[in-house]
Amino acid sequence: MPRMFALALSLALCLLLPPSPGAAQDPGPLQTLLQSQADEVASPGRQTVASVIEALVASELPQVPDFLNRWAEREVVQDETTGLFYYDGTPPRDIDTGAPVTLDPGAELEDVRPNGGVRRVIATALVQFQLSDPDIARRTDALDSISRNPEPDQLAPLRASIEIETDPVLKARKERLAGMLAARYGATPEIRIAAIDALSDALAVDVRAVLNQILTTRSGVADRLPEDRNIARTLTPGDDLSEAEAYARLVEAGLAPARQSPDEIKAVLTDNIDDGRVGGVPIGQLASEAGRARAYAALAEAGTVPPLVTEGDIDAALAAHVFYEEYTEDDPAITEAARAALNEVETRVAMNQALDLGLDALSLASIYFLAAIGLAITFGVMGVINMAHGEFIMMGAYTGYVVQQIIPDYTLSLIVALPLAFAVTFAAGVAMERLVIRWLYHRPLETLLATFGISIALQQLAKNIFGTQARPLTSPSWLDGAWVLNDVVGIANIRIAIFLLALIFLGLILLVLNKTRLGLEVRAVTQNPGMAASMGINPDKINMLTFGLGSGIAGIAGIAIGLYAQVTSEMGANYIVQSFMTVVVGGVGNVWGTLAGATLIGGLQKGIEFFNPSNTLAAQTYMILFIILFIQFRPKGIVALKGRAAGD
Repeated sequence: MPRMFALALSLALCLLLPPSPGAAQDPGPLQTLLQSQADEVASPGRQTVASVIEALVASELPQVPDFLNRWAEREVVQDETTGLFYYDGTPPRDIDTGAPVTLDPGAELEDVRPNGGVRRVIATALVQFQLSDPDIARRTDALDSISRNPEPDQLAPLRASIEIETDPVLKARKERLAGMLAARYGATPEIRIAAIDALSDALAVDVRAVLNQILTTRSGVADRLPEDRNIARTLTPGDDLSEAEAYARLVEAGLAPARQSPDEIKAVLTDNIDDGRVGGVPIGQLASEAGRARAYAALAEAGTVPPLVTEGDIDAALAAHVFYEEYTEDDPAITEAARAALNEVETRVAMNQALDLGLDALSLASIYFLAAIGLAITFGVMGVINMAHGEFIMMGAYTGYVVQQIIPDYTLSLIVALPLAFAVTFAAGVAMERLVIRWLYHRPLETLLATFGISIALQQLAKNIFGTQARPLTSPSWLDGAWVLNDVVGIANIRIAIFLLALIFLGLILLVLNKTRLGLEVRAVTQNPGMAASMGINPDKINMLTFGLGSGIAGIAGIAIGLYAQVTSEMGANYIVQSFMTVVVGGVGNVWGTLAGATLIGGLQKGIEFFNPSNTLAAQTYMILFIILFIQFRPKGIVALKGRAAGD
């Protein structure tokens, strides 16, 4: 009776108590699937692992993505006794549920460690799950993975994920990537050709790379041009490839004997010395090339060595064979479509590169215009060569930097800095004109030396105040980024802002010169100072105001330049040469001439840099040489003034 009671109590406890974590349970669906191919899961090979992956993908189990990821990361272990798989950890975790599992004390776990090739195959399979992952970062990573290692089996899941993609940018990228995969791995030639034709509207580098991959060629040589090959082009020895290279291809293909080098001939003759002779030729006669040739010919006639390959033999062999390049793609219709698409893409790329280069040149021209317009006004009115003009640019930039230290709002500080920089440099220019320049009129050499000395003094003063370290002049956040038209054309927002600023100042200067009394007097003094003085205009006052105006404009140019370049004490010196070239080429003292000169120099510099992008010093040298030649034919510039400037 007690025994029956104990048995009943044990049965009740088993029914009431939950099973322990390590209790034996029926394997889940994923575990069951893995056990059906346990050997391949435990020791996968690159050539055979595809069957396991296909079975996992076909099962559509939600646990499959996590398992593939852990399998690739070598986080799967196998119980050697039962053969069951678990996720590595302390304790191990169930493959299906992820719950911790308590194994028998004697259980031995062995790591499942797929090699690099298998891990790449697993990663490729994992991509199709990541393409539809709720996390956009994982979807982006999946597209990056496909771009790096495209495979034919990625096309179907990629297309399936396009319909459910919610992000428009990512959807467009998926569509383009699906088009590139279809161009390479489409099921039929018609599908591939249609995808290739669709790619002709794109400009991206990866699209061009796909088309170039389709047009990949390999070299070949035969006695006649093969009719069953997709021939890209035939090669002519001596034109498309050297004769030596062509003959080397014949030798490599086993269509011609290798040509003996002088060292090889000498070694053969040495090995066949017999009783002081080689092939009946005394050793003493082997010092000459003719003697060595007779000895080698005798050995060849006796069958001891292969015949000597002569120039005639080489010419005959080259004439008897055809050299060509064939496409690795067998279908001529596909390569023809790819060639047409690539030609169209390259034409569009060239046109957009020209547009991008034009935008860069326009941006640089606007910078040169801002830097040179003040110099053009002062030089044109007074004939003063102001070598300190670059330091007024530097003063304007430092003014903007100081304002930003006081006003942390970059937009507000920029609004304050622009008129303040004009005021500071205007005052500095007036002071310089009153204290130095006015005493040196009509003495160009002394003026040049004096202003050069002032420029050095201003640079040193800036170093003493701000130090030698570059100071940042930060642009507002709304000027960050760039305006991107397509994959080829783009321009930074800050450069657009500088271009608009140059247009505004062009309009303001024209307004001042053409619609105000000051402008009228400035133009009168520029054209004929003597006549202007006789009409009651004070040339001395006009010179002072004009010099101040030119210096103030240089200060505003310093703000614009400092927004994208570092502010240093030497920054003005980087623009003084270009400013003088702009003034001289455009025409001294003329706003439209300065604009024309800035456009010419900006375009010329960008054009030279396009052909020689790695050497900016060479680009500047070529530009200076061009300017020297230009002023030989048009010494008064593009837009020459009448009056005093024309007579000077």
